[in-house]
Amino acid sequence: MKFSCKTSDILNGVQLVSRSISNSQTLPILGNILICAEGKRCTLSATDLEFSIVTSFETSIENEGAITVPSKAILNFAQYNSDPEVFLETSEGTHLQCTSSHTKTLISGEAATEYPSIPSIKKQTSCSLDPSSLLTTLNLVTFTCARTTLRPVLSGVYMRSEKDTLIFVGTDSYRLSEYKLKVKKGGEDISCIVPVKILDELKGILTKSPHPVEIVLSAQQIEITVDQTRFISRLIDGKFPDYTQILPKEPTGTMSLPTRELLTTVRRMHYFAKEMNNNLTFSFSKKGVKVTTPQTQIGKDEASIIGEFHGKENKIALSSSYLLDFLSHIEEENVIFSLTDSQHPAVFRLPGDSAFLHLIMPLRLQEE
Repeated sequence: MKFSCKTSDILNGVQLVSRSISNSQTLPILGNILICAEGKRCTLSATDLEFSIVTSFETSIENEGAITVPSKAILNFAQYNSDPEVFLETSEGTHLQCTSSHTKTLISGEAATEYPSIPSIKKQTSCSLDPSSLLTTLNLVTFTCARTTLRPVLSGVYMRSEKDTLIFVGTDSYRLSEYKLKVKKGGEDISCIVPVKILDELKGILTKSPHPVEIVLSAQQIEITVDQTRFISRLIDGKFPDYTQILPKEPTGTMSLPTRELLTTVRRMHYFAKEMNNNLTFSFSKKGVKVTTPQTQIGKDEASIIGEFHGKENKIALSSSYLLDFLSHIEEENVIFSLTDSQHPAVFRLPGDSAFLHLIMPLRLQEE
């Protein structure tokens, strides 16, 4: 194998595929990246056997071939090389010679045949999504997923189809986000749980790519393609909880609040609230909403926010931490805050966007 390429191309490619390499490896070769030069493209691949990333870029190839080398070694070479172009060549079968105008690095690797294969999945259904719309959806949903594997079904995003709509749902059982995205779907109905890790990595690509997102599903796997990059992952086994049962049917009160003012208020009051289980009490009236923290050893805080309120006076206690997380993902000027009573979840929506809702479970009201 012998080819030349831009340093930026090899660096960006290695940085991308390295994200599918797990820190705890039982097989040392899974800490490697597979480099394959064929035709006019260099393809980089990495996998932890559950999640794989494959990407490619155009290059000038003199001799085709393949080798697998430690990801940290090739990343170190590309990251700290100031020359705009590099030359990669295999020597003695399992060594990679990396050369540029001012550097010459030899990396010990292994034969490409030793690396696990990353086959394409058997297509059962597919859909094509607009990258900008999908990025908006993921930004509003993925942050609610559980980041532990204690309940595996909560560590992923539930995707299901309804006619021309693809519904994305994330929850850790304390808060929940749902987004309904219009799609052009083909094949069978979709119902699966996608690991949040693959979607988090996908967001990094969507911020830079104008290309449509192609999603292909099989019974146990998902493949997401954006331009020259493929993400392949196993789906999460299990049944997603029936979250529709906890969605309040008819709120007793609804208020439109300025997002930035609410965020600033919650951020300030979180200093006191975190001393008492992040507890913030919201008291709604025709005058607006009064926000208070419990009395703590370091003090207390309260604030009033003017908003347009409809319904009967009520109050609810919510986690300041979850509110901060939610509000920091919102770009709209206002957010619609609905509640039923202190025992049912608070529901947040965005003006003019009926596709989205966010739900936060209530805390116990503190005695004043």
